[in-house]
Amino acid sequence: MRGTRDILPEEIAYWQHVEAIAREQMAQAAYREIRTPIFEQTALFERGIGEATDVVGKEMYTFLDRGERSVTLRPEGTAGVVRAFIEHGLHTQGVQRLWYIGPMFRYERPGAGRQRQFHQLGVEVLGSASARADAEVIALATGLLNTLGLTELRLDLNSLGTADDRARYRQALVDYLTPYYAELDPDSQDRLTRNPLRILDSKDKRTQTIVQSAPNLLDYLCSDSQAQFAQVQELLTDLGIPYQVNPRLVRGLDYYTHTAFEIQSAELAGQETVCGGGRYDGLVAELGGPATPAVGWAIGLERLIILLQHRQTLAPADLDFYLVSRGSAAEAQAIVLAQSLRQLGFRVEMDLSGSAFGKQLKRADRSGAVGCLILGDAEAETHTVQLKWLVSGEQQTLAQADLPSRAPELRQQVQAVRQSTP
Repeated sequence: MRGTRDILPEEIAYWQHVEAIAREQMAQAAYREIRTPIFEQTALFERGIGEATDVVGKEMYTFLDRGERSVTLRPEGTAGVVRAFIEHGLHTQGVQRLWYIGPMFRYERPGAGRQRQFHQLGVEVLGSASARADAEVIALATGLLNTLGLTELRLDLNSLGTADDRARYRQALVDYLTPYYAELDPDSQDRLTRNPLRILDSKDKRTQTIVQSAPNLLDYLCSDSQAQFAQVQELLTDLGIPYQVNPRLVRGLDYYTHTAFEIQSAELAGQETVCGGGRYDGLVAELGGPATPAVGWAIGLERLIILLQHRQTLAPADLDFYLVSRGSAAEAQAIVLAQSLRQLGFRVEMDLSGSAFGKQLKRADRSGAVGCLILGDAEAETHTVQLKWLVSGEQQTLAQADLPSRAPELRQQVQAVRQSTP
């Protein structure tokens, strides 16, 4: 179906690699995983994201269920996490450091790294107004990307200030843009009354030229907002994280306040943003909870996987043994032997084809396994197995009953072969 794609086994190694490193890094920073439903009541996103946004207005998958209730496939992760935070009383348990991973859904034009079903990895820190929380989540994102080998990245930083700051700036921006209305692209004309800040993010060349001389959002920040933004910058400098202030940076969701940021890569032509996030101090209260400051980010995994594929080749998990068998007795013993070895911690693939030994052995050579285990009529009768080391061609006979006691020796031999193989 257009806008969706299958992730085949050859690509899964990249996804597993990202997920494993993410889990390790989240655990190191004391972030706990949360899993929320894939669909929610539509009102959650209308209230949380904002009805004037493109996501709510144009991109959500919304439908009536059999109870005539309007439900929506989640277009992003934050609103669901905040709903769970309120519903389960997590606000009474101190600052919450949470992370999530899973599929999201938006009706967009599909492209490289952009699908209608896509996946996000995200973090949310709820309950802290400190600039240290902003710096921590940014450091977590850059640290994760650097650990994955992505170093040629650019961090853009801005402050959207308080709701009052944005209201003053919004009016100034509308006043500036209104005389240019006829020259704006159609999307920006529509946004002028609904969501004028999004015009700053327009990709239309003429609109980009017009906004170059637009008022600067940073000039409309109150003193408290300026101080908070300055502190975030100081902390990033202390952490050795390079950044550039981009006063044209706005996020596409209405709930953002104060810090907004994007991490970009020039390797993704047309889809440069790998990670985006910021502070959303008003969202918990907007959704019916107590006033709670919060900050977070999300990484688009499809774009991240594309970057990793450009930089490195990841092989599937190494196979220890490929098990071939021929004959009813041998095949019956083979499945028991394979399961026994797996329980001992070995990675074993059992050939299920029933074809001639020659064909099975050719598949063993192509499998990448260190050794090939061979079971035929003679081995079945004596309850033995032939072990052939595929690199050297050396072969030995082992009693099947002795394999558990010889497991440490076999493990050392497998490791030695891997270390000696270029």
